[in-house]
Amino acid sequence: MRTALTIAGSDSSGGAGIQADIKTMMANGVFAMSAITALTAQNTTGVSAIMNASPGFLREEIDEVFTDIFPDAVKIGMVSEASLIRVIAERLRHYRPACIVVDPVMVATSGAKLISDDAIAVLKEELFPIATILTPNIPETEVLSERTVQTPDDMIAAAQAIGQKYHCAVLCKGGHNLNDANDLLYRDGSCRWFNGKRIQNPNTHGTGCTLSSAIASNLAKGFDLDTSVERAKEYISGALGAMLDLGHGSGPMNHAFDQDGKFMREADGTHCGPDTDSSANAGNPSAADRSSADCPVPGKGGLS
Repeated sequence: MRTALTIAGSDSSGGAGIQADIKTMMANGVFAMSAITALTAQNTTGVSAIMNASPGFLREEIDEVFTDIFPDAVKIGMVSEASLIRVIAERLRHYRPACIVVDPVMVATSGAKLISDDAIAVLKEELFPIATILTPNIPETEVLSERTVQTPDDMIAAAQAIGQKYHCAVLCKGGHNLNDANDLLYRDGSCRWFNGKRIQNPNTHGTGCTLSSAIASNLAKGFDLDTSVERAKEYISGALGAMLDLGHGSGPMNHAFDQDGKFMREADGTHCGPDTDSSANAGNPSAADRSSADCPVPGKGGLS
């Protein structure tokens, strides 16, 4: 069985954070492990308290996982302190896992910053350059690219700027009143749209955690990057489409909607990144038929 490690905070309500990551990873057929960066007291209506782990304890957590069950992929979620980010980056440089998915939880959909400027600076300097892929939302994309994103062309230019700066793939997530549910993947000098259909479900707590964990799970199972993103989007659409309705605020999704185990399938080979000739795509018409296209940077004939 393939394995994945999530490094993130705990959500006592179970809809996001470590809890959502573990549910997603297990639903996608990998054994999930965790290193907890913080405890939160929260429910669907908000967060009432946060207690961060110490840098020394977080280091111990990561070491205990890597020295016993080495993960096939690592997903990193919200880390609020610069000292904790430095520990994560240092240990990952030491162990060198094949696939690192970073959900750069920095800015809320409202535009409010969730972590300090100091922590953001350390993310940029130490963690992003070792990532396989970043999965920013629109406000986070604007912060990382230092440009306004209001149109699909803006998404393309911003994703290219981020990818070239940090030398990693970037999945710029649509939504936020822009481009409906269409996401843009930039990697290796080219880009691809993953078109989606907006699901009218107000219960979206943990969507970012779930998507990034599903991508990490599929990378761990040997799917190439494009297929991992495609399968992750299909999985999260199913979790949202199950229309679970719990709590008095923005509730969680149903991570266990797939009782038939479709998303637990493994790839035939081991790939962490784009590979159009991968055997993972063989016999998988959905990967070949999915609507996608190379998309030029605004004002240019294409990406180079």
